[in-house]
Amino acid sequence: MSHLAPLIADLALILICAGIMTLLFKKLKQPLVLGYVVAGFLASPHMAYTPSVIDTANIQTWADIGVIFLLFALGLEFSFKKIVKVGGAAIIAACTIIFCMILLGVAVGTGFGWKRMDCIFLGGMIAMSSTTIIYKAFDDLGMRKKQFTGLVLSVLILEDILAIVLMVMLSTMAVSHNFEGMEMLESIAKLLFFLILWFVVGIYLIPGLLKRCRKLMSEETLLIVSLGLCFGVVVMAARTGFSAAFGAFIMGSILAETVEAESIERLVKPVKDLFGAIFFVSVGMMVDPAMITEYAGPIIVITLAVILGQSLFGTLGMLLAGQPLKTAMQCGFSLTQIGEFAFIIASLGVSLRVTSHFLYPIVVAVSVITTFLTPYMIRLADPASNLVDTHLPEKWRKFLTRYASGSQTMNHESLWRKLIFALVRITVVYSIICVAVIALAFRFLVPFVHEGLPGGWGSLLAAFIIILCIAPFLRAIMLKKNHSEEFMTLWRDNRGNRAPLVATIVLRLLLGVSFVMFVIAGLFKMSVGLVFGVAVLLVTLMILSRQLKKQSIMIERTFFQNLRYRDMRAEYMGEKKPEYAGRLLSRDLHLTDFEISGESEWAGRTLAELNFGKKYGIHVVSILRGKKRINIPGASVRLFPQDKIQVIATDEELNTFGLEMDKVSAMNADVIEKSEMILRQFYVDGQSPFLNKTLKEAGIREKYHCLIAGVERGGETLHAPDPHEPFVEGDVVWIVGESADVYKLVGLKCEGFDMG
Repeated sequence: MSHLAPLIADLALILICAGIMTLLFKKLKQPLVLGYVVAGFLASPHMAYTPSVIDTANIQTWADIGVIFLLFALGLEFSFKKIVKVGGAAIIAACTIIFCMILLGVAVGTGFGWKRMDCIFLGGMIAMSSTTIIYKAFDDLGMRKKQFTGLVLSVLILEDILAIVLMVMLSTMAVSHNFEGMEMLESIAKLLFFLILWFVVGIYLIPGLLKRCRKLMSEETLLIVSLGLCFGVVVMAARTGFSAAFGAFIMGSILAETVEAESIERLVKPVKDLFGAIFFVSVGMMVDPAMITEYAGPIIVITLAVILGQSLFGTLGMLLAGQPLKTAMQCGFSLTQIGEFAFIIASLGVSLRVTSHFLYPIVVAVSVITTFLTPYMIRLADPASNLVDTHLPEKWRKFLTRYASGSQTMNHESLWRKLIFALVRITVVYSIICVAVIALAFRFLVPFVHEGLPGGWGSLLAAFIIILCIAPFLRAIMLKKNHSEEFMTLWRDNRGNRAPLVATIVLRLLLGVSFVMFVIAGLFKMSVGLVFGVAVLLVTLMILSRQLKKQSIMIERTFFQNLRYRDMRAEYMGEKKPEYAGRLLSRDLHLTDFEISGESEWAGRTLAELNFGKKYGIHVVSILRGKKRINIPGASVRLFPQDKIQVIATDEELNTFGLEMDKVSAMNADVIEKSEMILRQFYVDGQSPFLNKTLKEAGIREKYHCLIAGVERGGETLHAPDPHEPFVEGDVVWIVGESADVYKLVGLKCEGFDMG
């Protein structure tokens, strides 16, 4: 008998247990995550009555891969553009919840006398609600379309990104054992530096790479390439001191901006489900029943802390964000559980060996209890808000109403704020790219050049290459937005604005000069004055260079095209409404899609014939035909079945048009009866008008819209008629046609017509 590797036997056991539990939990309508945790418990050495996993070290490696796939898939669903769209309410609420819950977790841990790292990790674990469990609960309760669920999902998007930041910070604290403010600021600055650098470079390079290789990409190659990119960034993240999960998330969020995002997500899903299952099973394997019994008190206290804390701080966060009391409580009560991120943070603590052995099982137990209670907490929000509203003092109720309505109108953004925000964004992003280019050049390029070309000439060549590479970005830092609408308006409106505006230009020019000075000083031994003079000269040449201006514009245009290409394609295919649709709402106009059905009377007619503008007051903006889009179609353009037309009109006009479209597309009973096809036969006798006439002369098809299926002659079998042979007496002619046309032919009173 051949020897089976322990890993294969362990994997068989894990997947069998997971398969049985997922079927059971699906039947019980419970989240599958809990089924995996229970499967892990059954396969663990803590369960004496079932077979146990032998090689736990290998399973842990597989579980780590599971975390990478989970975060990669999360990144694919996530988009940095979503952060911009979630709005201020979600940002205020998410930050309030996370900050308060971390403090609550630390306070609870300290109350039990646990170590400082246990308390901090506990705070991190209970701060993050479970996206998977909340999605499922909303689906099961049929609440996905309600207004408050959109706010909850926006909060969860932000919690996901903040969870990544928290993991990086916890890793830094665990490794350095240092809790000083400067240490923390350094780790956050490092995180932001690499986050922006990888995202900007990734968006600039990867969509273009995938576009060029699209013809070579089968589903198999797309999966391999995307996973290769994912694990490449995972290794880079690990080398720069971040967790593997952070790298996977970054690559997922970069690929989320590409056209292939949906395909990659679909292809990665089975792999993610497999390794994700192994991760959650490994979580269950950490559960020790003896430890849960021993720590029953802390489990109950932490469960109450999660439920009460998330309800209270979630409601408070939403109230601060200007939401009404009922909406705020519905959001708060929906967030009362912990899940995947709690497990990931717990496994991070275990792998870094900074948390106590009891913390993991406690968190798993709390997650199981809070998950089961989630649907009940969501249902409890309405009666709880009614109860609070009834007992709330009138003064408080008026204040909350006034605050909610006041915060929604405060949406004015000054020109100064808009300009400063744009300048800071440009300066930070391009400075990060310049720092990265200079760092890489000094690490790899300079030693290589000096090896081939020693002395001053080598330094001169290296300086030329480095400054040439960073020149487009330095030019953008120094000159972007200097002729923008905001800048010119502020310049013209008030003479007092001119000094601060000039200051923004001078500061950015000095930053550009500083970068060039740093490169020159690093390669040549020169006096500060000379370095400054050379740097100013080079910066002046950059500003005057038209070629550099063109290159700078091209780089930025490529980046934004790549960033927006997925949205542009969705708009082209009619999967998403164009941006201008939102602006029409203020004019009480709407952009709506209608589909021309196959049975519509409008199919086959031109826009000039249909004259929608005059009849219904609507204007056809685009016609979507398969994968083709016709924008601003002319009057001679014809509509075809399954065409999707995008029209602009008011609500009233759209309603009228919709009713008319239903009318012209409706299947009429008379039409159905008239179009019934029947088969009949008639005899050609001496009195027949078809006697001695050929098929063409008889005109049965042209005049009566009937088809001759066949002719029987003199006992012969039925055969197709010869178009040049005339009918003779005694022929039996079989005809097919719509009932009305056949009966019209009957009107000829052909002798011997067979109605059977």
